[in-house]
Amino acid sequence: MLKAIKTLAGVVMLGLASPVLAAGGVEIPKQEWSFQGPFGTYDRASMQRGLQIYKEVCAGCHSLNYIYYRNLADLGYSPEQIKAFAAENEVQDGPNDEGEMYTRAALASDRFVKPFPNDNAARAGNNGALPPDLSLMVEARIGGPNYLYALMTGYADPPTGVEVAEGMNYNKYFAGHQIAMASPLSEDGVEFTDGTKATVEQQAADIVTFLAWASEPNMEARKEMGLKVMLFLLVFTALLIAVKKRVWSDVH
Repeated sequence: MLKAIKTLAGVVMLGLASPVLAAGGVEIPKQEWSFQGPFGTYDRASMQRGLQIYKEVCAGCHSLNYIYYRNLADLGYSPEQIKAFAAENEVQDGPNDEGEMYTRAALASDRFVKPFPNDNAARAGNNGALPPDLSLMVEARIGGPNYLYALMTGYADPPTGVEVAEGMNYNKYFAGHQIAMASPLSEDGVEFTDGTKATVEQQAADIVTFLAWASEPNMEARKEMGLKVMLFLLVFTALLIAVKKRVWSDVH
């Protein structure tokens, strides 16, 4: 039994240390993320840069259907900043007293505004391809954050002898290596407000961190609650052991 347990532990550790195999059997390098592990937390500065990348690069095609503007408080923004950020967008509301729909500035209580009014419009604006919603993207892809980071940094010229179909782009980490989406990131493609140098790798790490939060905004609260439960169980177990010894202390 002990040997079996050791073997299982070795397999688990090997799995944690090995690169991930994404869809299509493509090997994905493993990255270090602040939010992984039982005590991991989100990097607020990275998330804010990721939001900037989403706004300036991704929001033109991809939606965040499950995120409200008020959720940006998790990133460290004040209510006034969130209100101003939301007001940069317009949403359809109504009907009014005349029974007509109208547009207004978005509020903190609104969801992130979609880039297209419907799926057909989205396809028409992207050569027939429907850009996926990014709200749960980190959870939806095998390899999670490692896969998204690899995808963002995996664009390259195709190897000699490899032909890329018209309208497609070569990517080392995409299944089949041909992807319709052009590389969204470029060196100094954005100018970070905090002065961080916007390399492709930095941008990829920041947008992945932001999307990891979007996929699981309650992660930190969940881990904190789990830690409290574990501490409670430890104290409760110690009390049970003490009571048991007390009760059976006279029995020989």
